[in-house]
Order: sequence, then C-alpha cells, then structure tokens
Amino acid sequence: MLTPKYPPQDTAQPPVNTTPALAPNAVAVNAPAPAPAAVAPVSNRPTIQLTPGSALALAVGGGAVVLVVGAVLVSLLLAVAITGMSVAVVAVVLRSMLKDFNNQR
Repeated sequence: MLTPKYPPQDTAQPPVNTTPALAPNAVAVNAPAPAPAAVAPVSNRPTIQLTPGSALALAVGGGAVVLVVGAVLVSLLLAVAITGMSVAVVAVVLRSMLKDFNNQR
C-alpha cells in the first residue's frame, strides 16, 4: 500500500555520430557544422504518486503526530507550573517557620 512506485529505467543509448564519412577522393567543403540538438535533462529522482487512500493516511498520520506533540508540550508546561507552585508553597511555609522561630527568642 505504501510502497513507492519508481519510473522505468532510462535505457536509451547515447546518440551515435551520424555525419557521413568522406569518400577517399572527396574534397571537404567548409560548411558550417550542424548545431547539436537540445536534449532535455533527465531527472533521476523518483516521482511520488499519491492515491486518495495514501493521501488520507498521510493526513491522519500528520494529525496524530500534531496531537501527540501538543499533548507532550502541554504536559511539560503543566509539570513546570506545578513545580513552580510547590516551590512557592514551600517558600511560604519556610518563611512562616523562620518568623515564628525568630519571635520566640
């Protein structure tokens, strides 16, 4: 289902020099050489074709990843907030205890 589909391999041979050979007794004429034909570059990258089923699977998978990452980040933020509150409560209790200790002298 999720296996990639690769295009067929390019099996074309390079163009062969097709200029006619001169006869042994012929005289070469100073004619301009023909311009080489423009060849489109061939890409070696495979093309990815998405079917409706694979597009749906990709969307669902991406949504699941976003939800999981969001849940982890919210959990970390909540853990930091709870730790900060507990440190603040401990600080208030210690301050109260030190105040009572100093008043008893």
